[in-house]
Amino acid sequence: MLLSETTNRPPRFSQRRRPSRHAVCMRCEVVRERDFKLVSRRILDLSETGMLVSSDERLLTGESLLVSFRVPFSTVWLDAEATVARVVHGRRPGDDHRALGLAFDAIDGGLVDALRRNLRGLPPPLPRRAAWLGSGRVALPS
Repeated sequence: MLLSETTNRPPRFSQRRRPSRHAVCMRCEVVRERDFKLVSRRILDLSETGMLVSSDERLLTGESLLVSFRVPFSTVWLDAEATVARVVHGRRPGDDHRALGLAFDAIDGGLVDALRRNLRGLPPPLPRRAAWLGSGRVALPS
């Protein structure tokens, strides 16, 4: 169990680290599982647990997909099942296009390690929208 260095207790949920997202522009193939229709060929950001891909196809949250892409800076291909976790319709300010947020269902541990290792050092994606600060205040992305 991971213990906090200052309190010697397990960290609260809000203190646990999420997998980092990284800005990339990579080729991929994402197909819908039920009819094998190609829905995307470009990754916009990537983490060890999922990715954001551009897509003009109309998909629903929860749809099952098959994804294939090369792990950055390697010759290793990653083939995985994924689920649509988020649909970006491209209507909000800061949304440049339609996109799909995909969550990987299960990836071999060795591939997750390779992905994590090779993503390290890549920049995070740029914020697209204003951040809500509470009390009616909004911070605009610079």
